[in-house]
Amino acid sequence: MSADPFALMGVAAEDVFIGMAAVAASATVLAIWSALLTRDPVSGRMQRIRQRQNELKAGYQTTKRNQHRNVAALGFMQQVVRRLNLAKSKAAGGIVELLSRAGWRSKDALIVFMFMKLCMPFVFGGAAFLFIQGLGIMDLPPTTQNVLPLGFVILGFYAPEIFVKNAIAKREKLLQKGLPDALDLLVICAEAGLSLDAALTRVSKEMARATPEIAEEFGLTAVELGFLPDRRQALDNLTKRCHLPSIRGVVNTLQQTERYGTPLAQSLRVLSAEYRDERMLKAEEKAAKLPAVLTVPLIIFILPTLMIVLIGPGILRIIDAFSNM
Repeated sequence: MSADPFALMGVAAEDVFIGMAAVAASATVLAIWSALLTRDPVSGRMQRIRQRQNELKAGYQTTKRNQHRNVAALGFMQQVVRRLNLAKSKAAGGIVELLSRAGWRSKDALIVFMFMKLCMPFVFGGAAFLFIQGLGIMDLPPTTQNVLPLGFVILGFYAPEIFVKNAIAKREKLLQKGLPDALDLLVICAEAGLSLDAALTRVSKEMARATPEIAEEFGLTAVELGFLPDRRQALDNLTKRCHLPSIRGVVNTLQQTERYGTPLAQSLRVLSAEYRDERMLKAEEKAAKLPAVLTVPLIIFILPTLMIVLIGPGILRIIDAFSNM
């Protein structure tokens, strides 16, 4: 029996090493490209805020006859999605909310997601079939060759959802990180005598560079407060877009202020201090975990080299002394 574990699975060791090298090279190129790519987060987010403002204006200032205009040109993705009625399914509403939490609120976001959801299984399965059976890159058993493309089809079906959920998780971390600073600015604006709409607009402009995610959410909320007939609905929309306990606490405070007329600056100051202490505690928790996390790299990478540098010359001298004897 062969002792090679790859041979037991029907895979050559050279093919595995070539695949690992290709993945490592691709990851390196992608990391360098992402680091050198310059992004301007402010222009795109301000454009979405203006688009949302125009949509609300069109919804409340135009007649119903103007709202049902025929779309002149449709893209290929829109045609496919509309012919299959994918955008009118029961899950479309939840997908729209999920995409809004990830920061994608355009009208075409749902179309693109549905199209990717439809095409990715065929793309992943076809690519796996081509590489495994068509090109014969890896020498696999017949059962594995038939089952592996099916696994890639399932992976392609869930790939868009995994991508969106990862984007949501990253965005919520950025929102949680920048919320205390935004609340401090909101307290200053409230103490200066600005209304809630004007204060949110001012904070959105000031936080556009530091935390563009918070700036976008506060800007959209300020726009909706000015155009929606029910101000409570605008604050509820902020909670739907950001499923965070801290954002929910801010929304509850703002709704209480709108309803009962309680002082806005005092309530926001308490929340800001609480969230800032929470952020400090999380930073201290990460700092406390560093010794345990660094133990394994220290033992594997640093201590062997240190021992070689310190003990190596002495060992070489002992070997030379014994060889001369």
